[in-house]
Amino acid sequence: MNICVFCSAQDVPEIYNDAARALGALIAQGGHTLVWGGSDRGCMKILADAAQEGGARTLGVSMELLKDRAREHIDELIVAKDLGERKQIMLARSDACIGLPGGIGTLDEMTEVMALKRHGVHRKPIVFLTIAGYYDGLREQLERMEREGFLQDRDRDSAEGLENVAAFAATPEDAMRYIEAYGN
Repeated sequence: MNICVFCSAQDVPEIYNDAARALGALIAQGGHTLVWGGSDRGCMKILADAAQEGGARTLGVSMELLKDRAREHIDELIVAKDLGERKQIMLARSDACIGLPGGIGTLDEMTEVMALKRHGVHRKPIVFLTIAGYYDGLREQLERMEREGFLQDRDRDSAEGLENVAAFAATPEDAMRYIEAYGN
């Protein structure tokens, strides 16, 4: 399975680096391919290091603006012209998406894949890895959206519900279990 992981290229507290390291190792242990932003910095570097150390195939998707920060010595590197194309390629080349704690870019990427899922563009599992409660506020907001009817699809006359849009996991192991069991 090709697993897309959206995460930060920033240097962040060790608790998030530990989660990136563990997730990368689990992707490798499962025989999966890591699809990620291709950077050789921050959490992105730690994630890719762990995946490669475990023998995982790596597919980095950078963009023209950041190509000088792209990781060398990976299985495949794609350089997109801009962020929109980058997200499109990452989604097209993946079977599942995980959001590690990250910044505005991570939030943008994850909310776009959720919106595309709601519109029926894909049916891939999406899971937020909410280390130390990082995404608890987002989960609360999404639950409010669900309660107040914002997650209904009136065109298909069905309630999508949060459980059909994204999941939240407390550990890398929980995230991988969710993805591997999705649809079974």
